Amino acid sequence: MSEDTTAYDRIAARASDASVLWELATAEGDEATGAEAGREVDALESEIATLEVVALLGGEFDDSPAILEVHAGEGGTDSQDWAEMLMRMYQRWSEDHRFKSVLREVTPGEEAGIKSATFTVEGRHAYGLLAVERGVHRLVRISPFDAAKRRHTSFASVDVTPEVEEAVEVDIPPEDLRIDTYRSSGAGGQHVNVTDSAVRITHLPTGIVVSCQNERSQLQNRTVAMRILKSRLLARARQAKETEMRALSGDKMEIGFGSQIRSYVLHPYQMVKDHRTGVETGNVSAVLDGDLDRFVESELKRKAASTHA
Repeated sequence: MSEDTTAYDRIAARASDASVLWELATAEGDEATGAEAGREVDALESEIATLEVVALLGGEFDDSPAILEVHAGEGGTDSQDWAEMLMRMYQRWSEDHRFKSVLREVTPGEEAGIKSATFTVEGRHAYGLLAVERGVHRLVRISPFDAAKRRHTSFASVDVTPEVEEAVEVDIPPEDLRIDTYRSSGAGGQHVNVTDSAVRITHLPTGIVVSCQNERSQLQNRTVAMRILKSRLLARARQAKETEMRALSGDKMEIGFGSQIRSYVLHPYQMVKDHRTGVETGNVSAVLDGDLDRFVESELKRKAASTHA
């Protein structure tokens, strides 16, 4: 809250300065000063827009770190390549926002791309911002893996859960867990990992599987994997409760995981379109390079409007 108050005070001060500049420009007919005042107004509009988005983030876990998982869907090598493109997109988005992203586990594809990846993102409102990216993402393009150069449609899913704090207690009986250790291996490049300390934890009652292979020791990998498992179990319990409440109130359940939320079209035209909000852009390369804010902000506003409708 103090950061928001500081931002408000800064905007108020800059607005006052811009007003003075405009008055000087008007009184003296100074075009350069008028242009400077205009630039200040543009900058203020951008800061205000950012604060408006922050105002939409008041959920219990919105300020928590996010655990983001990407899974390739149907489509073979194309979908695995698409999953890796999505992983890179969210990593670039994190970099642009000066968030810390840490790759926890990645399973490479047979020929290219990845079958799945899990990484954590730490930063202010990381979960609140990334939660709206949960769902299925569709790619339409000429396949680089098809010798006939035909158009292919690929799918990959994104799941996002808040990372729980160390202090949060989640009761998991030891008999509910199967813990396996294995040697990580990859197809080369960034996926190479020669340690034998990787850990895979299976929660038997739910079938949830969590892996971690990028820490330096088996103990560290196990600690991180348990933290991710606790986070997913908490998120699962919370989602079940929300589903039960919607059913009791007679509300129509929103389609969750498995719903196509966005399409990325590279052929026969260039367009990214969000199917929830209708927001679209022709600058596909910028989006795949992490320019996601217009989609995130629009979906946050849509959800806020539907909540208060």
